[in-house]
Amino acid sequence: MRATIWGCRGSLATPGAATVRYGGNTTSLEIQTGSGVPVLVDAGTGIRDLGRTLAGETQVHLLLTHLHLDHVEGLGFFAPLFDPACTIRIWGPPQDGASLAERVAAYLSPPFFPLRFEELPARIEFTEVWEESWQLDGLMIRCAPVQHPGNTVGYRFEEEGASLAFIPDNEPALDRDSGLTLAEDADVLLHDAQFTNDEYRDRVGWGHSGLTHFANLVRRAQPGRAIMFHHDPAHSDEQLEEMRLRAEQLAGRPVELAADGLALAGASTAGSV
Repeated sequence: MRATIWGCRGSLATPGAATVRYGGNTTSLEIQTGSGVPVLVDAGTGIRDLGRTLAGETQVHLLLTHLHLDHVEGLGFFAPLFDPACTIRIWGPPQDGASLAERVAAYLSPPFFPLRFEELPARIEFTEVWEESWQLDGLMIRCAPVQHPGNTVGYRFEEEGASLAFIPDNEPALDRDSGLTLAEDADVLLHDAQFTNDEYRDRVGWGHSGLTHFANLVRRAQPGRAIMFHHDPAHSDEQLEEMRLRAEQLAGRPVELAADGLALAGASTAGSV
């Protein structure tokens, strides 16, 4: 198993000179499995470029953590949606007041989108998940709800001894165990680290982590690699690097910053992830 980050910005896409190093695309992750079937997580603006690499694929799995716009805003620009030979299965948490399928179809329809959902050429299927485990062509997947407004899940992926936990939106200050079972002993942990501690004081309940809460979860989970994710749109590359240094002090160990295009490999007993 290998993984590539195609978008790691939170809340709003942020292109420009101040975000070149770590990127401005919102959340999108690609998992490359042994079977070769594409498994993608979240559909922020990063999924546009990712979709261009999937020409000719007949089956794609897309796992959504939740339906906030920064995690689905790239979906209408995902090239496989327009390939009649492709089947796309979308996995995600159940919704209040409507099904996952109804919520996504409403977003991919007027007035938010120029086509009606029924006019999209690809075959699109939906599976709702909340707190369960399943297997996709040898890739073991586990999901669990996390602390974030609206129904939101995190994911853990395992294949041939390698493990990766993906928890881009989480507020462990309100529930210290939120996300912990997914993150424990993972080879790689991608976790929300959106706010400085000063910023977090004014944003309690927004569903994101301050640096102290990110560091506390890392200390408890003890992943092989801890990677700060869901960068705030107001944070420049230089500010992110300052935050990383502070997070390392708080966690008492090395911490990394997610970046668009970062390939994750070489951190497990299987020589991948």
